Amino acid sequence: MRITISGPPGSGKTTACKGLSEALGLKAVVFGTLFREMAKEKGLTLAEMGDLAERDPSIDKVIDERLLQIARENEDIILESRLSAHMLSRNGIDAFKIYLDACIGVRCERVCCREGDTLVTATSDTEKRQISEAARYKKYYGIDINDMSVYDLVINTDHLTPEEVLEKMLVAIEG
Repeated sequence: MRITISGPPGSGKTTACKGLSEALGLKAVVFGTLFREMAKEKGLTLAEMGDLAERDPSIDKVIDERLLQIARENEDIILESRLSAHMLSRNGIDAFKIYLDACIGVRCERVCCREGDTLVTATSDTEKRQISEAARYKKYYGIDINDMSVYDLVINTDHLTPEEVLEKMLVAIEG
C-alpha cells in the first residue's frame, strides 16, 4: 500500500511517518530531509533555501520529480512531503493520503525543540517557510496547499501523543 503523509512544519509528519513505517513494515521516505540536505550543501538555512526556491523552480522540481519516481517504482511505501498527496493525485498514482495539522503555537514549540531555536525564531522561520511554500506551490503547480479535498484522513495533532496519532492512522488505513 502506498501512503502519503502531508502537513505543515511541526505537525508531526516525520514522527508519524516513522511510527507508521515500523507498524506496517513499509519503507518511508522523508522529503524534507532532501530539502535540508540541499540547503546544507549550499550553506543555507531553511529560510534562505526557501527564498532561493522562490526564485529557482528547479529546486522544487528536483524534489517533486524524485517523489513521483519513487511513488511509481514502489507500491508499498510511505512518502512524507508537503505535496505528496497533491502530486500523486495529479499524476493518477493511487495512495492513502493523510494530512496532519496542529495550531501554529503547538507546531512552533515542536520546531523549537527539534531545531534547538528560540520560540521566537522558530515561529518567525516557520511562518516565513509556510508563506514561501504556499506561494511556490501555487506559482509552480497551481496547487492550493490548503485544499484538503485530496486527503483520505485529516488529523489535528494538537492534543494527541504520537501513539494516538499512529492509532488513528492505523484504524483508518486498516478500516
